[in-house]
Amino acid sequence: MSAHSSTLPIEQRITLSHHLSLTAQLWGDADAPPLLALHGWLDNAGSFAFLAPKLATRFRVIALELPGHGHSNHLPAGISYHYVDYVSAVLNATDALGLDRYHLLGHSLGAGIASLVAAATPQRIDRLSLIEGLGPLGDDGSNTLKRFRDAFATSAASGKSLRVFADIDQAISARTMASGLRADLARPIVERGLAQVDGGYRWRSDPRLTRPSAVRLAEGQIRALLAGIEARTALLLSAPMTPYLPTAMMEARAALVPRISVTHMDGGHHLHLEHPDAVAAWVLAHLSH
Repeated sequence: MSAHSSTLPIEQRITLSHHLSLTAQLWGDADAPPLLALHGWLDNAGSFAFLAPKLATRFRVIALELPGHGHSNHLPAGISYHYVDYVSAVLNATDALGLDRYHLLGHSLGAGIASLVAAATPQRIDRLSLIEGLGPLGDDGSNTLKRFRDAFATSAASGKSLRVFADIDQAISARTMASGLRADLARPIVERGLAQVDGGYRWRSDPRLTRPSAVRLAEGQIRALLAGIEARTALLLSAPMTPYLPTAMMEARAALVPRISVTHMDGGHHLHLEHPDAVAAWVLAHLSH
């Protein structure tokens, strides 16, 4: 393999229907075992810019951009973003790519989606690697009514214009303030996540992604689905824990997955950007034993 093929991705457009095409970035040899990577909420394939080249020595890394994210299409007006539909989009994309069986890697939102993909099609997933996520955010009933009302109140107020950044560095600064991610680590996501417009740059991602979800799966439903994951699974969590991934909940969920190993690593939510060498070693160890 040439150094070029392992470090610089190629772009691929995947047409799923007349109104939905997704984009993927691919690293590594085309005939290497496939590893499908799913990014987090409001991220894109740039999330794997540091990790993917380290995995591409052994695998064909396919970083798929979810609907509404990166260079993938936004959903049509009037259609909301739901977890189940993300699962459907990923499965349709793997069909289009001809992936009969593959390794699956996800971060955050992508880890939640990957969990459900593995539960839905156990015969197709070889190994499952999850960073900072196991199943989607659930609903215990305490905020169901408020979230439901907020979702529809927000959807009615959708006419506000998007912020335009004077330059890329200003957008990086906004992302670091929102996420706590260091500027140098945020840069690959931000650069890929911007579109050039009159007066500067604006985010490519669908503004509707920031609206509250009207409906979430109940925690009991999520746990029933996680119990259906048959692939050998590895879960990597940050230390200290991410607030919306409380230790007790994650331990209870992990206990339901038949073949899972859980690892904790010092760092923040984007461990694969902060510690690409250590995370690559973790992934490769999981995929090789």
